[in-house]
Amino acid sequence: MTRFTRSPWPVKLEAMKQFTLEYWTDDGWYVGRLKEMPAVMSQGETLEELQAMIRDAYRLIVDDASENTFVPSERHEMAISL
Repeated sequence: MTRFTRSPWPVKLEAMKQFTLEYWTDDGWYVGRLKEMPAVMSQGETLEELQAMIRDAYRLIVDDASENTFVPSERHEMAISL
């Protein structure tokens, strides 16, 4: 029987987002970027390593943007088409 105990620390759960990884080979390396966010690029010796590196690059960009973006407390939203 398995016992579950409540952790004294809150657990942060985030929904996973789906992206398209575009990749190619260059001098024996797998190089790629996220199609939906072309600024997120990386490389790896294997396809698995490229995927891990892309995940790290995505997290770094998102974390940096959330830490360095000022959003006033009074704000508005509207839908737009691009």
